[in-house]
Amino acid sequence: MQQIVLPIKDDQTLHRVQQTLLSWFRAGRRNYTIFQVGKATMLRVSDVLALHYHDVFTTDDQVRFHAYIHDRKTGKPNTLYLKPVVSELLTYQQWLHDRHIISPWLFPSMRHYDRHITEKQYYKVMAKVGELLHLEYLGTHTMRKTGAYRVYTQTNYNIGLVMKLLNHSSEAMTLAYLGLDQEAREHTLDQIDFG
Repeated sequence: MQQIVLPIKDDQTLHRVQQTLLSWFRAGRRNYTIFQVGKATMLRVSDVLALHYHDVFTTDDQVRFHAYIHDRKTGKPNTLYLKPVVSELLTYQQWLHDRHIISPWLFPSMRHYDRHITEKQYYKVMAKVGELLHLEYLGTHTMRKTGAYRVYTQTNYNIGLVMKLLNHSSEAMTLAYLGLDQEAREHTLDQIDFG
């Protein structure tokens, strides 16, 4: 049976997930930063994990406000806006320096710095967080879906913006991705005066 991955919709659960990512694992700072970057950029996990250090940091170790990549799945160009996660990235950078971790990858494997953490490994991290917190809907797409859901709700349900941020080709696809197609229909129907 395929797991259904959903966005984290409430702040308390989000905070619990973030704290567990940060404190439960030996590489907690890395795992937390992956989640934060994925949530803020709404990239697919494969694209987050494949970020190079120099995609995000300049040669003088400053965070770039914009990173330019091509989505691995679609091949479409994508501009990442990193300003919302500058503080997390700087804290993470210090964590890397304190541990003398030098890698071409932003999120290296803790066993082999010349490789990035794999999707399978990050899936195990998220599955463990789900197990610890009794949340059955966590997965590697949780961060992307959570970021998109937060943009959707905090911009007064601007589905066009979320669709663009996710690089989706239709609003229906975006609503279904967020698990909101039924919820959106009901919200719209709640606004109708049927007389």
